[in-house]
Amino acid sequence: MFDGDPAATRAKVSLATIATQWLRLGCIGFGGPPTHIALLRRMCVEQRHWLDANEFEDGISTTSLLPGPASTQLAIFCAWRLRGAAGAILGGVCFIGPGLVLILALSAAFLATHPPLWILGAAAGAGAAVPAVALHAAWGLTPPSWRRIGARRSERGRWLVYAAVGAVAAATIGPYLVLVLLGCGISEVAVRIQEYRPSAPGALMAWMPVAVVHTVAIGGLGALAFVAFKVGALSYGGGFVIVPLMQHDAVSTYHWMTGPQFLDAVALGQITPGPVVLTVAVVGYAAAGIGGGLLAVLVAFAPSFVFVLAGGPRFDQIRSNVTIQAFLTGAGPAVIGAIAGSTIPLGLALQAAWQIPVLAGALIWLLVFRRGVVSTLVLAAAAGLVVALAGVPV
Repeated sequence: MFDGDPAATRAKVSLATIATQWLRLGCIGFGGPPTHIALLRRMCVEQRHWLDANEFEDGISTTSLLPGPASTQLAIFCAWRLRGAAGAILGGVCFIGPGLVLILALSAAFLATHPPLWILGAAAGAGAAVPAVALHAAWGLTPPSWRRIGARRSERGRWLVYAAVGAVAAATIGPYLVLVLLGCGISEVAVRIQEYRPSAPGALMAWMPVAVVHTVAIGGLGALAFVAFKVGALSYGGGFVIVPLMQHDAVSTYHWMTGPQFLDAVALGQITPGPVVLTVAVVGYAAAGIGGGLLAVLVAFAPSFVFVLAGGPRFDQIRSNVTIQAFLTGAGPAVIGAIAGSTIPLGLALQAAWQIPVLAGALIWLLVFRRGVVSTLVLAAAAGLVVALAGVPV
């Protein structure tokens, strides 16, 4: 399906149409990747007939194999199929732009030196629900990953080990979580070498410089850029994996924000439209103002554009590469464990006793009643607002 030549579809859509339609998606894309995928499919396949169903499904399958925000890469891919590189860049920017503007504006309010009481209450309420949202995200990613690794006892055992290692790493050694994710992926490749391809170890060595870079001590904007790079180029699995990748750096290592402020950042990334990875803009704003927010977003999303523009013609090869498949099979459970493990430091960041019942309510709302993340955070924020207006310390 991916013949590397989107010329047949370029004539169908003007760049102006891509700009307006992808901008509209960026404005209404609340609810994270499932919503983004549904909106893209409705527009590109069902309403406009720009792509056929098989082509769109292949796009989902392949972008899910790439590190970084999969739904954003799918949006870039769809625009690439229509108008090549120019369409991909324009569509991606328009998809990201609305959420970026809104989240930077909210960052200025939530991270102000003396924010209004109602903002503090709403932030504390939404922040209290974040550990529940993280656990919900991990739970939702578990079934496909469990099926993917295989049905044999040894395969299921490795899945449990990878998940446990990821959880422990997220809860204890946050800055080195990327190394753990890489290690689990590499371990699964090593296990499957004999079954698949003897040459896999040579290809695998390409990952090692990435791991080594993580040990370099940096600070200032260099540190911010590297944290954003981890989010955009080294995150495997669901968008929520950005939380354990950023938390320790933002709070404990570089002290850009406090634990409660990081909870606010995660909540903002969930309730604003567009990619969840825009949470990195709040961290960037806390580190260096508007310029830091823009830098973090630029670095975090640049790999997605590179992956699609450079890899689009080779998507079939990516999907069929057994080394990549094996790596993701091992890294996936570690990602799920990391997301689940991040609930521990997220929970410890809660400061007020009234936040505990809000967290419990969020868990029930998400896991028992199976409601959405956005409604969970909005209700939690409303509870925090009521508490603050009642005079309870927040």
